[in-house]
Amino acid sequence: MNPKKWQGSRIVFNIAAYIIVTFAVVASIVPFLMIISGSFSSNASIIKYGYSIFPRDFSLDAYRMLFLYPKEMIRAYGVSITVTVVGTLIGLIIMSMAGYVLQRKDLKYRGQLSFFIYFTTLFNCGMVPWYMLISNLGMKDTLWALIVPMMVNAFNILLIRNFMRGIPDSLSESAKIDGAGDFTVFVRIIVPLSKPILATVGLFLALAYWNDWYHASLFIKDVTKWPLQFKLYQVLSAQLAMSQAGAENFSGGTLPTEAVKLANAVVATGPIILLYPFLQKYFVQGITIGAVKG
Repeated sequence: MNPKKWQGSRIVFNIAAYIIVTFAVVASIVPFLMIISGSFSSNASIIKYGYSIFPRDFSLDAYRMLFLYPKEMIRAYGVSITVTVVGTLIGLIIMSMAGYVLQRKDLKYRGQLSFFIYFTTLFNCGMVPWYMLISNLGMKDTLWALIVPMMVNAFNILLIRNFMRGIPDSLSESAKIDGAGDFTVFVRIIVPLSKPILATVGLFLALAYWNDWYHASLFIKDVTKWPLQFKLYQVLSAQLAMSQAGAENFSGGTLPTEAVKLANAVVATGPIILLYPFLQKYFVQGITIGAVKG
């Protein structure tokens, strides 16, 4: 192929790629900017003019309503952070150990064990067995009821196993020749080389824990143990009930129903968005390598 033609086609391809990526970035950022803008707008301006990138009538009413009782909101943040950190760490430890064992060539019946784990992804036992299990283990109304149900995931175990298959066996064998045991090999060799996939699975777990409100609605009655998502859900439900009952007619004002929904999204997604840039490099690398290995 003519070098000049090849160079020209490459330039055209790069220009088209930049245009497409720029369009995708704008399409992703603009909706979130509109959510932030709407959360700082008055409810009347949202109803009258709709959403915009910049606030039309600046107002903090939505955030004042969300943080009407700041101690309760801070406590809900603390519960979500605790559940997310503890659940993610324990889940990573268990699933990384399971993935390491399943990729070991000297493990008998590893194919059968892998199929058994994969088989659990095909069927869902439903809500009743989970509720009975958590209740019989005495975890109701404790933070463990929010941690245990999502701590281990079969898909994540297989993802970690596939990634660890790419680590050369010679590294483990040389360490064993020097007298290292299996646990030492796992901690000092396998785990450091598996940072991309562990960061990827850790992000999956953290997102699942942070966004979870369903298990709190099933197992938690103590309001002091409500996570952030369930607390925000309760605030929106209470606001909707007040609005339907015409409470604004008695208070002399209008409830910021639309603005509160947008502020709810900002409060709920803010911490995770701040966390993602630190894990982006590992996330992309882990998802790519872990997905293509057989």
